[in-house]
Amino acid sequence: MFARGGANTAYARYFVGNSYLNMLSTEGVTIGNVTFEPGCRNNWHTHHAEKGGGQILLCTAGRGWYQEWGKEPRELRPGDVVNIPAGVKHWHGAARDSWFVHIAVEVPGENARNEWQEPVSDAEYDKLP
Repeated sequence: MFARGGANTAYARYFVGNSYLNMLSTEGVTIGNVTFEPGCRNNWHTHHAEKGGGQILLCTAGRGWYQEWGKEPRELRPGDVVNIPAGVKHWHGAARDSWFVHIAVEVPGENARNEWQEPVSDAEYDKLP
């Protein structure tokens, strides 16, 4: 649907595996097309904001996963939408046998920032079907 974009080198330290980023908008609302190679996932992270904020994922291709801290993982497929409120620790990425693509929409918020945390361990990830 959108071009894959270049290697996501700016955020590579927050990912296990390779991802690609095509920024679709950086004005008003930040929107990026993120492509994950099979097995790639981002670290646990939290979007903080004093008011508003968070993230919305619009899944467009492949098969992936989303998980909130303390909850069961959710399988993602094209057409799925994930609304992630500010303050929720989570991760998302590709299934081990599939590329995965989503549009990441950063919900505007007051004093919004992203806190990157620990990687999703291989032991946790390997439990996924």
